[in-house]
Amino acid sequence: MCGICGFTGANEADAPILKAMCDVMAHRGPDGEGQYLDQGIALGHRRLSLIDLAGGNQPMVRATAEHDAAVTSPALASDGSPIAGPEAAATKGDFAIVFNGEIYNYRDLRAELESEGWAFKTNSDTEVLLTGYLAWGEGVLDRLRGMFAFAIWNRTTRELFCARDFFGIKPLYYTVQEGRFVFASEIKCILEHPVYQRELNEEALEQYLCFQFSALDETFFKGIFKLAPAHCMTVRADGSIDIRRYWRPTYEFDESRSRQDTVDAIDAAMRESVRYHNVADVEVGSFLSSGIDSSYMAACLAKENPDIKTFTVGFAEYEGERDEITWARELADELKIENNSKHISEEEYWESLPRVQWHMDEPSADPSAVALYFVDQEAAKKVKAVLSGEGADEFFGGYRIYQTPFANAKLSWAPKGLLRSASKAARALGVRGANYLERASETVEDWYYTNANGVAFSPEERERLLRRPVQACSPQKLTAPVYAEVENLDETTRMQYVDLHFWLVGDILLKTDKMSMAHSLESRVPFLDKQVFDVSRTIPTRLKANDEQTKLTLREASERAIPKDWAQKEKLGFPVPVVNWLRQERYYNQIREWFTGELASTFFNTDELVKLLDEHKAGADRSRKIWIVYMFLMWYKIYFVDRSIPDKPAA
Repeated sequence: MCGICGFTGANEADAPILKAMCDVMAHRGPDGEGQYLDQGIALGHRRLSLIDLAGGNQPMVRATAEHDAAVTSPALASDGSPIAGPEAAATKGDFAIVFNGEIYNYRDLRAELESEGWAFKTNSDTEVLLTGYLAWGEGVLDRLRGMFAFAIWNRTTRELFCARDFFGIKPLYYTVQEGRFVFASEIKCILEHPVYQRELNEEALEQYLCFQFSALDETFFKGIFKLAPAHCMTVRADGSIDIRRYWRPTYEFDESRSRQDTVDAIDAAMRESVRYHNVADVEVGSFLSSGIDSSYMAACLAKENPDIKTFTVGFAEYEGERDEITWARELADELKIENNSKHISEEEYWESLPRVQWHMDEPSADPSAVALYFVDQEAAKKVKAVLSGEGADEFFGGYRIYQTPFANAKLSWAPKGLLRSASKAARALGVRGANYLERASETVEDWYYTNANGVAFSPEERERLLRRPVQACSPQKLTAPVYAEVENLDETTRMQYVDLHFWLVGDILLKTDKMSMAHSLESRVPFLDKQVFDVSRTIPTRLKANDEQTKLTLREASERAIPKDWAQKEKLGFPVPVVNWLRQERYYNQIREWFTGELASTFFNTDELVKLLDEHKAGADRSRKIWIVYMFLMWYKIYFVDRSIPDKPAA
């Protein structure tokens, strides 16, 4: 895993700009730095070495597209700086690549390419990726098994080809300014290029209040975009850009396969995926929490490597109770594997917030991002790569919200108008059940757009909160095109599909990448494997979830590796104690100062903010809404007011 950046329209004088872009993301790759600068293109790379430690340096260049062509490193001056101009042209070759991620099946692909006559000079997956592109063109994407964001420069045609992996595990940001295409693994790299002038995208803020993460293709920085998962793009010499989708997740339920065969298929796919995700020239560890996802994954990895190290964090105020750490230690003892744990103190949590928001690039209101920051920090002390359990819920029906359609079905006999009237009456009387009745009266497209439903702001609330709303579309309108792609499937599957496109990539995977790379650690996600998805997409919904339980067949599959009572345990989630903290005078006053300050009044009606704080202190849970606003204000101050890097919290 690494950091990549670059821009078109480059010349020799742009070397300091490229260096600055690389330097600001040094945390993504402390093991090496490379720069490629030729007439018309600049490519930069920071390396975290995990495969072919000696030979995998980037940018990597291939001399020609012929089968027997050599691969060389970019030409560098004696001081390590890139050579530009005609004197370097002969050594630069026809193709250059910068690549962030891992291709887990690179050995299989290399063998196939060698059988076709292609020669290799390194043992790296980067060379396999570049050679595969030369051999198969854009078709190489369908053959890849891994996580990736990369850019390949064709010196002959003066075209730049970029691509992002199937599920959006690795990020790729870009902008076009004054005819220049600028891209990077992190937005902060693009900000180092003088061609871009910072401007807040207020539409992103408006949607963020409902989603708790950046939900648009355009980021919080006006004019800077995210390349969507499973998309590639070609940037041509004339400045035109062609963006296209190269893969789409589809569902074909296999109703003829037995439950037992389904469980067998899941277990086989997961064990194979873990085996591929263990490919590295360094040690790979694993996270271990109270949930079945990381537990199953760690147990599978232990079969490959009995000496694995696992990592867990919890909160100090839960010490002695059944928190993440006590659960993890119990399973680690059962599996006879090493577990390393840390209790996060209240002071550590709050002290880390500015640094976390800086690393995230865009505001993130997910309180668990901080917990991830600390567990990554602990893991980085002992390993360079870890397995993490993201994707299991979206693939196998793990969120409790996915059970809602089953509950709603019990009221399918009732007229929709009657249910809406009953919901309004229940809400007016302050009795429980109003949300249940309202959802039962609607289709899933009407009410579900993210896992932040019910805890983030509603469109009506954000209208009252914002001082100058830009009249952004409703969240439902934003998700409608995605729902339309699976309109013939059941409601639970439609919810999963929307989460693949919004929640997973916008919240879960973003914090996974940014928090691990903050500590120069590679986070690998075996559930988010194309072959694992190929199994999950065939599983009928009745074998994923019902009104009593989630992840039905995944739980059964995990029983092959972990104890049954563990596999059937209820989903705990990560118990971040923000709810209690915000009722303490210390933090209430701290955030009230933010909420009544000049910065807050620029964007929000501060009376509404103070009302949220007071309602929460009085006993109502407004913690997530408070956190959404607080994290935005902190992020904005860092990137638009201070414009400086916050200090690291004390280790």
